[in-house]
Amino acid sequence: MPYIKPLARSAATGATAATLDAIQKKLGVLPNMFRTLANSPAALQAYVQLAGAAAGGKFDAARRERIALAVGEANDCGYCVAAHGALGGLAGLDEVQIEAARAARAEDPHNAAVLTLARAIVDNRGHVDVAALDAFKAAGFGDGEILEVLVNVVLNVFTNYTNHIARTEIDFPLRAKLAA
Repeated sequence: MPYIKPLARSAATGATAATLDAIQKKLGVLPNMFRTLANSPAALQAYVQLAGAAAGGKFDAARRERIALAVGEANDCGYCVAAHGALGGLAGLDEVQIEAARAARAEDPHNAAVLTLARAIVDNRGHVDVAALDAFKAAGFGDGEILEVLVNVVLNVFTNYTNHIARTEIDFPLRAKLAA
């Protein structure tokens, strides 16, 4: 049962209502997480603005979904793993790629480097050692991409923690825990 109840769409007004309508139009549904964030217009707008900034970066939707899956798994966010499993499929990831991303793995060396850095950021609470940053750069990335991985990690930590605190009811197809 949710601790923070999702706001009924009919209770939303003004900019919050417009934002929820835009999300529903884009996704075809209005997921519980967005209705939960709508309890605070500041929280909903923070999410929308950061997600928009991340989407306007260098990483395509599939790479951003891979990061979301790796971060969601690292933070044990069942809601985000379920949501990004579905969204990852819409972004072109197959089931093997989705499950690999959850484990911060990818066959492609560039995606593998991105996921390794994303997990290092989460696992070390941002205190990433220079060797890990150098390895990321050796994979063909620069300083801008380090920060872009960070933006995507921060966005997903925000949603992970929102769902932990709110105990958001999962309204996407559930995903089993990864085998240890």
